[in-house]
Amino acid sequence: MAKLQNELAKLIPEWRKEIGALVKKNGSMKISDVTIQQAYGGMRGVKGMICDTSEVPPDTGLLVRGIPVGELADNLPEEVFYLLCTGHLPNKRDLKALQDEYAARAKVPAYVWKVLEAMPKDSHPMCMLDTAILCMERESKFRKEYDKGMHKSEYWKPTLEDSLDLLAKLPAIAAGVYRMRFKKGKRIAPKKGLTWSENFVRMLGIKDPSGEFADCMRLYLVLHCDHEGGNVSAHTTHLVGSALSDPYYSVSAGLNGLAGPLHGLANQECLNWIIELNKKFNGKPSKEDIRKNAWETLKAGKVIPGYGHAVLRVSDPRFVAFRKFGMDHFPNDKIMRTVNNVFEIVPEVLREHGKAKNPWPNVDAGSGALLYHYGLKEFSFYTVLFSISRAMGMCSQLVYDRALGASIERPKSVTTRWVTEQVKAKAKKDRARKAKAKAKKK
Repeated sequence: MAKLQNELAKLIPEWRKEIGALVKKNGSMKISDVTIQQAYGGMRGVKGMICDTSEVPPDTGLLVRGIPVGELADNLPEEVFYLLCTGHLPNKRDLKALQDEYAARAKVPAYVWKVLEAMPKDSHPMCMLDTAILCMERESKFRKEYDKGMHKSEYWKPTLEDSLDLLAKLPAIAAGVYRMRFKKGKRIAPKKGLTWSENFVRMLGIKDPSGEFADCMRLYLVLHCDHEGGNVSAHTTHLVGSALSDPYYSVSAGLNGLAGPLHGLANQECLNWIIELNKKFNGKPSKEDIRKNAWETLKAGKVIPGYGHAVLRVSDPRFVAFRKFGMDHFPNDKIMRTVNNVFEIVPEVLREHGKAKNPWPNVDAGSGALLYHYGLKEFSFYTVLFSISRAMGMCSQLVYDRALGASIERPKSVTTRWVTEQVKAKAKKDRARKAKAKAKKK
């Protein structure tokens, strides 16, 4: 941990100075206005928080510390976490140090397995994952250091410790949940000398003689690492962390949000739509079949899963990377072939339909197909994979928040009556202004 901590110790004073000067000089400058529609519509598009680990410009897609995510498609998740924390990729020595830290921290406390074993056999994998994280809160170094008393400028150090402990254990916990929940046999212990993704695939117990699935999982964990600070899981983690709750509380809270159908379950819905499409046309839907089925879906008042995005106005670069991997490695796979054909047809249909602001695919349009191909067919587990990756973004944002002394989040809420009164007052002012203008003309 010393390598990463030392690097952050050099960078954090610079960040504090830069942001302090920015706020002091320009603190009163407005960066956003809020409409009534936004207030009632989930604050969509309201600029009201800071996230320096990543951003999602509508015309380019995810940038991780300024780097297009597609350019990170050949990197390891460990490298990406280092990038998220520091703003630059590690050299070989620093990467090895981080991997050694993960290996040293990978063992899951025995009591965690006892808690999971006591849960109902049909518990959802996400509930099991969140429960495991939450019950490990007793391990929190941040809470112990805070209780002893420490200066707020040092909060980031035990937050980093907790983050590394948590990230190191997540693959083993998730793999253990998989084998337990789906009756795959005994747990498989982590093995030293393997990368984060290689170890995870090994512990899942899915056969991977060529190492191709491990490479696919590496890509999956890289591409889902972060997505700004306003999505449900990232924002929830930030919100809970702003109360100085430790990373175990904060990340568990964020993952509870990720478990929601409108956030982390989308890849399951997308894959199921593709599977049903294949069944409908005996495994070989033609492009014309896809076109007709797309129109039937839209005319029935339904959406085509995986197409459209709240922010993006281009093909999600994460989908592009997944599609390339699938077409490079198994272009004749029935599911992958249909995913590719849907990509060639559906955007055109959506443009003709005219109601979609963005007719292009998002990440979920293709990610499930890759997992399915390699034998990971338990749909309810897919969000757990998303969680392992997204925890990198959550943890790096927590470290950054503590380093910069982020305030507790407390936006002001108003009532519908207040909004109604404001609307009436504005209408009254508008009428008076029009009457005055009319009188001047006379």
